[in-house]
Amino acid sequence: MERHQSSAARTPTNSVVVERRSKSSKSYRQSYRSCVGAASRLCFTPGFTARRLNASRRAPKSHNVTDKVNPQQLALLMKTEWQLSYVTPLYQFRHTQLKSYSRQLSAFIAAEKQQGLAVEVEGAQSSFRVSISVVQGMVEADDDAETVLIQIHSKLLFAKKDEPQRPVWSGWLTCINGNPDYLRSLPEDFTCLPLFCSSGGEGLTAVVKSWFQQTFDCCFGTLEINHTSLQWLAALWTNCHAESSIQHLKMIWTLPVAPPLQVTYTVDPHDAWQLWSSVRKDPREESKGGEEAEEENSIDIEEVMEFMQGLKGHFYRHFRLDLSAGSLKQVTTALGSAKYSGKIKISNSRYMITTFTLLTECALLKMPL
Repeated sequence: MERHQSSAARTPTNSVVVERRSKSSKSYRQSYRSCVGAASRLCFTPGFTARRLNASRRAPKSHNVTDKVNPQQLALLMKTEWQLSYVTPLYQFRHTQLKSYSRQLSAFIAAEKQQGLAVEVEGAQSSFRVSISVVQGMVEADDDAETVLIQIHSKLLFAKKDEPQRPVWSGWLTCINGNPDYLRSLPEDFTCLPLFCSSGGEGLTAVVKSWFQQTFDCCFGTLEINHTSLQWLAALWTNCHAESSIQHLKMIWTLPVAPPLQVTYTVDPHDAWQLWSSVRKDPREESKGGEEAEEENSIDIEEVMEFMQGLKGHFYRHFRLDLSAGSLKQVTTALGSAKYSGKIKISNSRYMITTFTLLTECALLKMPL
């Protein structure tokens, strides 16, 4: 049975109010840049546009999200491989209007289909039903907006008369531990859910994005998980091994030779953990009087680079092949998998908050300003 969602799901209010003209008179890029520009001139976005990943982040800690998130929703998030995109802040989006948005998107899909656009789903009938709901329990910071889940249902062509419709497309928008300076700089009419995850036909994905763009004056873009972010994930996931066995650390590298060479490198989990433990700084040595424990237990980019260098050095000693000349394209452990192409799959809910915190940061940095 589906859990009923509260209509009180929050769309965070912000401290900066910037006057905005009607949606019809300005494109997103004009209006959004003017808003952020005004906030910047008031010193509300200091240095955020440096466009680089954090050099230090908290070490992963276990989150028992099963106690907070609807089990059916969590099962969907966990069993699916998601294609990532970034999405700019949504103008006048309200979490209390999700039922209305569901009807609007259903009508939009029907209208697009009547125009002959590619919204066909193999084996499905022409009618689609949309469900948009809140995924409560994913919020980690006061400025984060509640995660939103979108599902599109349809009945198979040869299904029995009384057989219910089945999900044929799923997607969700989220913001987990978003940059507080940036989020607070946004005008109050903007809701920031920068990470968009989708699973399903490209035609339906394009239609959903088009509806969001037209309804909330936003824009979407591709989001790759670049070389540096993949190295971060390899280190963060390995750091979890003591509490949740990673079972293996599998990496796929590509080397710029002719023809291109793809290398699959699988590391025993105990060897990976020993190497990671050897490069980790002792929090007691790094700590100073009065520092918080969470700040002490942080991971620096230098540790990540030293860990990766150790892995590459081990590979070179055995195969005389220098992975430093190539690029990391995929990382897989028992906790999840991530690909340079922007595909992510989470296999352990205890550390999904850590993973999506990094991906939220990637989405915010990729957005045009």
